[in-house]
Amino acid sequence: MAVDVESMEAQWGRSVGIGKELELVKHYVLLGIVMRILDHDIRIVGAAGTKLPTLYEGMLRGLQDRVLLELASIRKQFRVSGIRVIEEKSGRDGLTAQYVCRGYYHNFSMIWSFVKAEAERLLKVYMSK
Repeated sequence: MAVDVESMEAQWGRSVGIGKELELVKHYVLLGIVMRILDHDIRIVGAAGTKLPTLYEGMLRGLQDRVLLELASIRKQFRVSGIRVIEEKSGRDGLTAQYVCRGYYHNFSMIWSFVKAEAERLLKVYMSK
């Protein structure tokens, strides 16, 4: 029996399709990592003896603003869809997150090499815009 996602979304008033919530939560968690990277780099640029620290800091803060806007958009989708991130844990091997979606508890893990590669990819996307 095939599942009609659109009719289920219309019936439940959801804007996120089944299966897409995991990708949305992963993206949210990765954007949190990107924010931590940008915070770190802004502190480093401010403390470094570069010739144009305000320029570099301004560029990083611009990236940070774009990430914050996307995080706000995802949080709005979370509210509409009934998704809530409960916990994020950084371990030696990677990052683990637990979330609730439609009353069910879920969790996932990402190894650090994947997190680093995805964070770099996201930063490149923001820099190219």
